[in-house]
Amino acid sequence: MRKFWVIFVASIVTLLPFLSNSLSPEIPTDLRVLVLLDDFAIKSSHCSYFNSLRSRGFDLDFKLADDPKISLQRYGQYLYDALILFCPAAERFGGSIDVAAIVNFIDSGHDLIIAADVNTSDLIREVATECGVFSDLMIHDPSAMVIDHTGYAVSETEGDHTLIASDDFIKSDVILGSKKITAPVLFQGIGHSLNPVNSLVLKVLSASPSAYSANPKSKLSTPPSLMGSAISLVSVVQARNNARILISGSLSIFSNRFLRSGVQKVGSTTKNKKSGNEQFLTELSKWVFHERGHLKAVDVKHHKVGETDEPALYRINDDLMFSVEIYEWSGSSWEPYVSDDVQVQFYMMSPYILKTLSNNKKGLYYTSFKVPDVYGVFQFKVEYQKLGYTSLSLAKQIPVRPYRHNEYERFIPTAYPYYGAAFSTMAGFFIFSFVHLYSK
Repeated sequence: MRKFWVIFVASIVTLLPFLSNSLSPEIPTDLRVLVLLDDFAIKSSHCSYFNSLRSRGFDLDFKLADDPKISLQRYGQYLYDALILFCPAAERFGGSIDVAAIVNFIDSGHDLIIAADVNTSDLIREVATECGVFSDLMIHDPSAMVIDHTGYAVSETEGDHTLIASDDFIKSDVILGSKKITAPVLFQGIGHSLNPVNSLVLKVLSASPSAYSANPKSKLSTPPSLMGSAISLVSVVQARNNARILISGSLSIFSNRFLRSGVQKVGSTTKNKKSGNEQFLTELSKWVFHERGHLKAVDVKHHKVGETDEPALYRINDDLMFSVEIYEWSGSSWEPYVSDDVQVQFYMMSPYILKTLSNNKKGLYYTSFKVPDVYGVFQFKVEYQKLGYTSLSLAKQIPVRPYRHNEYERFIPTAYPYYGAAFSTMAGFFIFSFVHLYSK
């Protein structure tokens, strides 16, 4: 019995670092990832992508999409930090997973990667639609693919205009990294359009103006449903709770074959020995899994100028200092976030003061201002939203009181003319009375 307890305690001690890493709010990176597959063959055909995730410390749990034992949570606690759906043909999920469970998973702040493909099931289309994109398969030919007669790749299959070489990337270093992707990305699959009323979804990889969506095996009898740059090949979503979603119209884009293949775009004399898929997907997955672009704000302070203690309230016209520290997760540690567009509002029903914060290049943002001549309950508010970064929403409440009766100035400078008028009237009356009484 004693030996059992020794082994049990040793096991707990061994697992404790892993548990603390996965559950600690100080490490925002997703560590536990559930990967749902149509077939375990995908595990080997896409192993390069999975190995790149493992090399960065991710724990991947592979399951078939219809496995009756799979579950996202147990006893009210989520078992995974992120979900990867590499099962475009799945007609239903096993266990307790359904579309509502996946939506709740995202609403709880967790991340998702969806890979669609030709003949994608209604189930995967419904999940994608819930995330803010409209698949071309929703109402049109289910065999439609993205076709481009001037932007296809000639590296593998000569004349296959569905094998697209795209280099129309989003202009964002935080999403795709600061190192430029020089080689085109190989893509073969379906396109999708974005919900125009959803400002949270962004095109990361777009089709060229000459692309269109249609069945490559049939002649066009009507205009294509999707054309040109309106076609999104890969999109991302950052929800208001900072959950991140990646939606790809191709499962092959993640495959070993596309990651290792050379690529030459038709009409181009440059032949790249390796496609841009590996760099593109690696940098994009760093963003999706919060290894980049994740901000936190700490140590919000305010006090009167010349003091250090935070008061319980302010008086109108007080001079005050406000400061906050903002850091960005680099994938391994918190680094100072440096920007010149962070603002603070002094807010009551509407902003009375809006000021841009100065920074010391070490993560500290600060400013000073005078409390407005209005009393009530105010808030210090920092609402920071920037493309690719998690949003910050901070609020700290503070009451503002008027002057007390004994705090007003005894002689108000602006009233000096009235004082002068009163005393000059008194002096004039005295002189008039003296002259009138004593003159002959």
